[in-house]
Amino acid sequence: MYQVGHYGAALLVYAPLGTAVAVGGYEGLALIGGVVTVALSTLPDFDQQVPIIDHRGPTHTVGFALLVGILVATAAALLVGQSSPFVGLGLIVFAFTVGTLAIVSHLLADALTPMGIRPFWPLSDRHYTLDLTRAANPVANYVLFGLGVGAIVCAVGVVTTIG
Repeated sequence: MYQVGHYGAALLVYAPLGTAVAVGGYEGLALIGGVVTVALSTLPDFDQQVPIIDHRGPTHTVGFALLVGILVATAAALLVGQSSPFVGLGLIVFAFTVGTLAIVSHLLADALTPMGIRPFWPLSDRHYTLDLTRAANPVANYVLFGLGVGAIVCAVGVVTTIG
């Protein structure tokens, strides 16, 4: 998928987590988590800028998703500091989940294409694809974006209703 499709997939995957966090009284944190998820959603495609890394290779794996989750959790712990009420295991778990979800959303979107992904490389070379649409299909990318925006609109509705 292309950038707009990956943004949509990120919003779609993040909406349930963001809703739960906001309903729990942490609306600001939910918003920050959504921004970070979308911002990181295209990170795996940096492999196209590095000649020695195959496209949809190591950066399109569950291992990379976990690594990004660890890095986001570490950054959150360092940036927030000890004086914040958000510090603690809850923040670390949330940040880890946000980083991991951002990459997982990318993998799910790319699995819709014929090229697919090998998410368990190097442990397995098994290829996964739903072969539903080409990555360059603008209609598919904007449909995915629309689904993501729709999920966020529903999430805001839930948060507004529940309070």
